[in-house]
Amino acid sequence: MAQPPPRPGTPARDRLSFSAGGSVGPRWKSASGRDRRSRGRGLWPLGAGPLFSCGLREGRESSRSPSALVSTMACPLPLRLLLVSNSRLHGEGYLAHCEEQMRSFFGGKVKRVLFIPYALHDRDAYAKTAREKFESLGYGLDSIHESSDPVEAVRKSEAIFVGGGNTFRLLKVLYDLNLIPEIRKRVLHAGIPYMGSSAGTNIATISINTTNDMPIVYPPSLEALGFVPFNINPHYLDPDVNSTHMGETREERILQYHEEPDTPPVLG
Repeated sequence: MAQPPPRPGTPARDRLSFSAGGSVGPRWKSASGRDRRSRGRGLWPLGAGPLFSCGLREGRESSRSPSALVSTMACPLPLRLLLVSNSRLHGEGYLAHCEEQMRSFFGGKVKRVLFIPYALHDRDAYAKTAREKFESLGYGLDSIHESSDPVEAVRKSEAIFVGGGNTFRLLKVLYDLNLIPEIRKRVLHAGIPYMGSSAGTNIATISINTTNDMPIVYPPSLEALGFVPFNINPHYLDPDVNSTHMGETREERILQYHEEPDTPPVLG
């Protein structure tokens, strides 16, 4: 029987790569290359690695995807996803921990990246931070909030990066501006790279039901982009057995989610 993936405490750069296809459910590989199959309903541990990359191959996907999205929409090209849990690691700068993976992921063909900063209130400051990072890596960055036509900005994008912040705020703006179907088209049909960090990773999943954020605003739906057939809980921490905190642990909250019928697996 395959051993579970690395638990928290795994070195922060121990990256996980995930692939899904067919009807047997997702599989992933650890840095050692060992193949690991999902455990079905419940929590799928990601370890402490801040990111994993996904290559979702065409095939039958979970019917729990939003409106059976992946199974009903033609996906002629492999999905190109880089989903990051944290924008920062302790003692390091913005996205410094995944610069190598970003260069490899976006490659030499991408010249400009479309940044979606809607998860934070101060979009100008957020765009400045993201622009400085991407320019330091050799990529131009256009922030969608600076565009007079956000839909057209998505349609013309070479690559998309969705930053972290409040997931409810982010998803609400995407629905309000009718950007959900446009982003799906660009990623699923045009095959452009999609990078998400924290909230941007949350919205790449089936739904935002397992986000850590407070519902400071209400999107019309909790359905997200549905690029992967599971949910994610970024920043997941195992319970500290020595803690005197009496509140619910992250694991308990996710188990409560799974007490509801037809809930998909959660990576944390």
